[in-house]
Amino acid sequence: MRRMMNDYSQTMNATRILPELQASLMCESVHQETNGNLILVGVVYLIRVPQLPVVTGRFCVFNRWAAGVGRFHTRTRIVAPDGITTLSEGGSQFELPDLAHHASNVLVFANVEFKTAGTYYIEVLVDDVMKLRSPLSVALAQPQSRPAATPAAEPKQA
Repeated sequence: MRRMMNDYSQTMNATRILPELQASLMCESVHQETNGNLILVGVVYLIRVPQLPVVTGRFCVFNRWAAGVGRFHTRTRIVAPDGITTLSEGGSQFELPDLAHHASNVLVFANVEFKTAGTYYIEVLVDDVMKLRSPLSVALAQPQSRPAATPAAEPKQA
């Protein structure tokens, strides 16, 4: 019991603890209500397009951090199916004064070009430590097949 209290005390007095990524979602937009709450609009898990390459308009990546102490730099990047090429990247800084606080950040990406169909990746890092590598599929929409026209019924002859 004494050891547990000692560990807890050391944690509470820590000057730096790398935070945990509680959530990371790609969405079409993020709005803030007057009470400060965030509204995520159009959560995206797949980009289906009629043709490639395609350049996106705007989309967002929402990240929520907690269980850390200190000042941190976060980066979110979009990586091509080859696993190496970074298509776009953004970052921000945040601070967690103690373990009871959390931080949310929203990165806005615009004009990202997806050249081929395949699995892309959203990578989220904090102080250069990878916290998440989430797949994002880009697929070509299959053309809608139209049912064959039904020939008009011929009038019966008497």
